[in-house]
Amino acid sequence: MSIWSRLNPFRWSGKGFSDDVLALLRGGQASRTGLDVNWKTALEVSTVLRCAGVIADGVATVPLRLYRKDARTGRREAAFSHPLFEVLHNQPNEWQDSLEYRETLAFHAVLTGNAFSFVNRVRGAVAELIPLDPGRVEVKQEADWRMRYWFTDGNGQRRELPAETVWHVRGPSWNGYAGLNAVRLAREAIGLSLALEGSHAALHRNGVRTSGAWSVDGSLDDKQYRRLRTMIVETMAGVENTGRPFVLDRAAKWIPIAMSGVDAQHLETRRHQIEEICRFMGVMPIMVGYSDKAATYASAEQMFLAHSVHTVRPWHRRFEASIRRHLLTPRERAEGLYPKFIDTELLRGAAKDRGEYYARGIAAGWLTRNEAREWEELDPIEGLSEPLSPLNMTVGNPPAPE
Repeated sequence: MSIWSRLNPFRWSGKGFSDDVLALLRGGQASRTGLDVNWKTALEVSTVLRCAGVIADGVATVPLRLYRKDARTGRREAAFSHPLFEVLHNQPNEWQDSLEYRETLAFHAVLTGNAFSFVNRVRGAVAELIPLDPGRVEVKQEADWRMRYWFTDGNGQRRELPAETVWHVRGPSWNGYAGLNAVRLAREAIGLSLALEGSHAALHRNGVRTSGAWSVDGSLDDKQYRRLRTMIVETMAGVENTGRPFVLDRAAKWIPIAMSGVDAQHLETRRHQIEEICRFMGVMPIMVGYSDKAATYASAEQMFLAHSVHTVRPWHRRFEASIRRHLLTPRERAEGLYPKFIDTELLRGAAKDRGEYYARGIAAGWLTRNEAREWEELDPIEGLSEPLSPLNMTVGNPPAPE
């Protein structure tokens, strides 16, 4: 049974593709380089692909769990029995696991500013989450602040989705109801990267020879011109002709009329575009395989930490807040249910560093030995769940000895 047969009621407008979808089909928004830039062409730029990839990795590979916190005792436990736990942590739909699903949503949110999923509820509980192509979804806020969503299917049919059936993850937003399209905002930086790569490829396709003109003594008739041009193209153009000797008569001289690769500073400009795109995407350049010669092991370690704290963690909090808003009911939130990414997965250091961290926490009494074992994927041991109390530390004034 298709998902559309389970969606009732629907209003069919019969208007065909939305303006956003038509713009996408036309190739997206043109940059000043003359190249159309959309999510598809942007992903052909290695820096954009890797920037989106490292953010998506941070969202997808970190465990996402549903917890229940007791308001009286403050203790929390994983809500294994809740239907949403299985959907978020293991299998959101029939063809994706949790990692693949969250990776897809992250790519959508990072590149287009919006990630949409159809929420299939069975007897009020979330049973399935189905990702929707953001290029086929139109979102609008009415004058009464009510949100409305339309989806255009593969046959060009446009239908309205009830707002309660849509999980909408927004990126940074200006109007408050739709995220900013990062690819559209960065189209000039991405377009220049595409143009540089294309021009560099053309340069090598022509044997890394610059354009120019052959000057010969006397004038050439049409037949002589065509013969000379054909001979030059067949003998000199292309990588396969590099290094071949070439002989011309009539005192022919070569006059270059274009900049060489060095003059055009291709490599320097392409390096700069890596940094520019990373700035747009909020990713440390070292995370896409780019670093300057001044980087050391110690500084690289801090850059990796900065990526976890300033790039990935905000996306974790954004997803968590959106799950609380869209997938949990007010009653469930009041009962203490909440989603949580296990951020410590991103901050795991070397075995020596983890050992020192655990030792200090256990000795100070704020970490139990079984909690440390759980973080290391080890089974708990009976008697190690109580925190230790340092003998030289007490709370308040100790009672006077009798």
